[in-house]
Amino acid sequence: MKFTDGNWLVREGYTIHFPRLVYDVKQEERALTLYAPCKYINHRGDTLDGPLLTIKLTAPLEDVIRVETWHYQGEKLKYPNFDVANDNLPLEIDETDQQLTFNSGELNITIDKDHFRMLFENALGELTVLDQKGLAWIEAPEDQTYMRSQLKLSVGEHLYGLGERFTPFVKNGQSVEIWNEDGGTSSEQSYKNVPFYLSSKGYGVFINHPEKVSLELGSELVARSQFSVPGEKLDYYIINGPTPKDVIQRYTTLTGRPALPPAWSFGLWLSTSFTTNYNEETVNHFVDGMAERGIPLSVFHFDCFWMDAFEWTSFIWDRKNFPDPEGMLKRLKEKDLKISVWINPYIAQKSPLFAEAHEKGYLIKKPNGDTWQWDRWQAGMGIVDFTNPEAAKWYQDHLRDLMAMGVDSFKTDFGERIPTDVVYYDGSNPEKMHNYYSYLFNQVVFDVVEEVKGEREAVLFARSSTAGGQKFPVHWGGDCDSTYEAMAESLRGGLSLTTSGFGYWSHDIGGFENTATPDVFKRWTAFGLLSSHSRFHGSTSYRVPWEFDEEAVDVARHFTKLKNQLMPYIYRHAIKNHETGIPMMRPMIFDFPNDPLCETLDRQYMFGDALLVAPIFNEKGLGSFYLPAGKWTHLLTGEVIEGGTWIKENYDYFSLPLFVRENTVLPIGSSDLKPVYNYGDDVTLRLYQIEAGAKVSTPIYSADAELIKTFDVTREAERLIIKVDQTETSFNLELIGVTAVKDVTSGEMETTERGTKVTVPSGIDTITITL
Repeated sequence: MKFTDGNWLVREGYTIHFPRLVYDVKQEERALTLYAPCKYINHRGDTLDGPLLTIKLTAPLEDVIRVETWHYQGEKLKYPNFDVANDNLPLEIDETDQQLTFNSGELNITIDKDHFRMLFENALGELTVLDQKGLAWIEAPEDQTYMRSQLKLSVGEHLYGLGERFTPFVKNGQSVEIWNEDGGTSSEQSYKNVPFYLSSKGYGVFINHPEKVSLELGSELVARSQFSVPGEKLDYYIINGPTPKDVIQRYTTLTGRPALPPAWSFGLWLSTSFTTNYNEETVNHFVDGMAERGIPLSVFHFDCFWMDAFEWTSFIWDRKNFPDPEGMLKRLKEKDLKISVWINPYIAQKSPLFAEAHEKGYLIKKPNGDTWQWDRWQAGMGIVDFTNPEAAKWYQDHLRDLMAMGVDSFKTDFGERIPTDVVYYDGSNPEKMHNYYSYLFNQVVFDVVEEVKGEREAVLFARSSTAGGQKFPVHWGGDCDSTYEAMAESLRGGLSLTTSGFGYWSHDIGGFENTATPDVFKRWTAFGLLSSHSRFHGSTSYRVPWEFDEEAVDVARHFTKLKNQLMPYIYRHAIKNHETGIPMMRPMIFDFPNDPLCETLDRQYMFGDALLVAPIFNEKGLGSFYLPAGKWTHLLTGEVIEGGTWIKENYDYFSLPLFVRENTVLPIGSSDLKPVYNYGDDVTLRLYQIEAGAKVSTPIYSADAELIKTFDVTREAERLIIKVDQTETSFNLELIGVTAVKDVTSGEMETTERGTKVTVPSGIDTITITL
């Protein structure tokens, strides 16, 4: 929200009050409180009137500083609030006549008392500055008030994040409203709004407000980031890096780490699509058609019309099209498939559940006590009030019944169209609940799936979310068109979301609205199967590959099998995300923060630590991408390219820019037929450009997240030494691009098109290869 009229004037009807000095200080063991009047105090009479801002500084964890600012502290407590870890650390404060300083880890704050100013620094230098105008209480028309903060932006500083945003990846110059809306992928609206942004200078800012937060990112004032909320209090966190990965680790320590999805969820999902005609015969045709064509399938998804029209959500199968749902699900599971069904938090008036929910007070109410209803999406629909524990249990009980039938997962759709002229069971503030509702919805569903299926078997396909929602994976990108432009905007949204602490992200392969050309579908298939989660899903047309052309079938088979073979690598990074918060699929700046050319890249990404992916976004098959410094090897062809350069090359449908970073030991699984198998059995370790002095450790986990074995690879001059701590099974080594091997201490060696392959029998714990 903008409060000024250019650089000099304030908008008509607004008055901005900002602190001039620190008049008084209160020091406690774990907090520092500043009292800052909004005018200079020249004599005692100046203390008699005018606003005084109260600023409380704490350190919730090392390298994080929390800034809370009040004008009036007498406001009634409003909730809900984000679930944030706030174990405040003791503060060692140094004070002089002019300054106050303290550290939180390597994050240092210096406060100028005479002319209000806060300087945030880390070991590398200045991060940002909050000066006299950096905090403000603002009087607005109609007795509305706002709290606002501004932070200095440096020359060349870029900002990222704020949830899944489809606008330009770098957020500088944008005005952003943190307010969940169902706007598709082609506008400034977002399904997943997260009041957190990350700076290329190596810090993050988390604004601790579930309600609408308005941001001006180098827009109202081009050298400042600005954020504001209605009311009398502003609460935010400055999070130190110095790297983007460090920031994300600390941010997810505050707001929660993603759960670990089951290994089967990384396989291919196939959907009925939305408004297409389908019944059990259609489903069997799709499932059997995929098997006949050799395309490995992991999950089958039933979209909305598994229930009767006008009755969403009823949790009752449409018996006209699915006369024997229990038997159907049993037969599908005998084909080694997991089952997902579509749900949302809305109860249509025609649903058999509406009368019960209305009578028992399970739906959100109007201020006069009536159930809130409208006709958008479903006629007369109400919205489940998840602040009511009985309503949440009632909703979960229906999910339990579906899981007893054989359902494994739920697509938790919608949750954005949440009204604010309503009353909640627990008295929650409707403005704060608008975004936070998505958190409650996904939490309620995730918790019951985890309860029934087990801790490492719970997974959703969720559309809406907010801060902390990363705890309930996975999330997909919502309603996109079936064009290259929509494919690119989807990727921007995904990279913005993973920059906001979300570990996993998916999208509708081939697009949702309309029908892609065969060309777009095949290119999107490669992109989708090199994302953390992969689903064929559409709106008015089917997404089985043979609906496009026979080559699309071959492309789908090719990339599905490739992803299954990469599961030892993929699942290791899923475990890493669960433990550290570092997303599996992330922008280039995460891994190359010191390369300025990576700061603006939004058409390529890192898939884990070692793989670079650049989808094709044009019908010419032209890949345009940047490789950072170092040697990069194409995963599919073995071509080696020296990085530090932009490249344009043409690729057929069975390839794309997919490069392996130097000093990588990439585990390739022994099965391409399914995502769940023994990842350590007959695994192949591909060694890519291992430099002298390099040491690479590669753990292999089971599909149950148990550590199976660890390979340690060391390069000493002309020798490679490979040590393994579990020797019960054989494994293979492939030295990609290396054909001049003099000697191998153990194993059978052969020369291949890619390089040298060594088959190592079980019982061997050390192999030395002389080059």
